[in-house]
Amino acid sequence: MTDSVATLPLFPLHAVLLPGATLGLRVFERRYLDMLRECSRNNTHFGVCLILDGDEVGAPATPAAHGVEARIDDFDMGDDGVLVLRLRGHRRFHVRQVRVRDNGLIMAEVEWSTPDHDDELRPEHALLSTVLGHIIEQAGNAFAPAHPALLDQAAWVGWRLAELLPLEESQRLQLLQHDDPHQRLDALLRWMPANSTPIDENW
Repeated sequence: MTDSVATLPLFPLHAVLLPGATLGLRVFERRYLDMLRECSRNNTHFGVCLILDGDEVGAPATPAAHGVEARIDDFDMGDDGVLVLRLRGHRRFHVRQVRVRDNGLIMAEVEWSTPDHDDELRPEHALLSTVLGHIIEQAGNAFAPAHPALLDQAAWVGWRLAELLPLEESQRLQLLQHDDPHQRLDALLRWMPANSTPIDENW
């Protein structure tokens, strides 16, 4: 394996994990508990992909070809004894091929996607930064940028809007497939209602 290619266990979900975003996850199936133990022992991570066909439990589902590496920010045990994880998305990847272990765990050979550059917003995307700033004001400090300059960075604005806007999971999956952050912002502009404003409570 080269630095651009890796083998990851996959956790298919009916949700898209985005770079920099958090996601809560309950883990109770034996294959995934074993996966977590293996990742902990080897200091490795796993990938999250949107389910295209199938369910989160039972027989292996069909995962999308694009996903995000998940790292565990925190964990706890629920009142029902089920392990609860808080994941954070990191690198994007493209699945080249998969195989299924005897226990139903999907293993994938993945190619890491091109990392985002710190490009500044283009003038045609300035509205999106304003919309994001309003959403963050409503949502509270949990989504506030670590530095105000991030509100001028195309990649950061795009991923945070993708996380916070009421999008379909299929739309978030489309954004994962774009290596160009400006193309993601173009898509977000197209999906905004024609009569929306930065203070529209639906956004």
